[in-house]
Amino acid sequence: MSASPSFLQRLFGRTDPKEGLRPLYNAVIREGRQPHWYLDGAVPDTLDGRFDMIVAILAQVLIRLEQQAPGQRGAQDSVWLTELFVDDMDGQLRQEGVGDVVVGKHVGRMMSALGGRISAYRAALTDDADLTEALRRNLYRGAEVSEEALAHVEGTLRARWTRLGCLSHDALLTGDLG
Repeated sequence: MSASPSFLQRLFGRTDPKEGLRPLYNAVIREGRQPHWYLDGAVPDTLDGRFDMIVAILAQVLIRLEQQAPGQRGAQDSVWLTELFVDDMDGQLRQEGVGDVVVGKHVGRMMSALGGRISAYRAALTDDADLTEALRRNLYRGAEVSEEALAHVEGTLRARWTRLGCLSHDALLTGDLG
């Protein structure tokens, strides 16, 4: 089945525009899997914890994409990056043995979680909302966490946020998350 799209793409000379966002998506995933989040930041090293960490980083990137390329380009890049996320989560669920009937419901819940977290992190990073509270609620899901661990995650995310703001749109698309 996977050979068909490649054949058709070659036949018609078209490529999937989402593929241009693949380096950035891969960088988000790589960053979300870094051990320091789970060791120093005490993010739960579980499927849910890893999902939440990846979503925290993805939310930052999506917000910056929209800020750096306002209008249609930034919005379209955000859509394509989100579609890569959905495709990946769908594949991960299927690998975990989730059946076709319920995959859609799981992906729907994941998208809802992503939307809520984007709103919370946007408010904390661009407005006057409290990032610490957003992290306690969305990353740690209300579980107790040490101040040191929380400070590690918050400090690292804030540093990345600043760095992302210094990158050009094209540099961001290469996956240069730093």
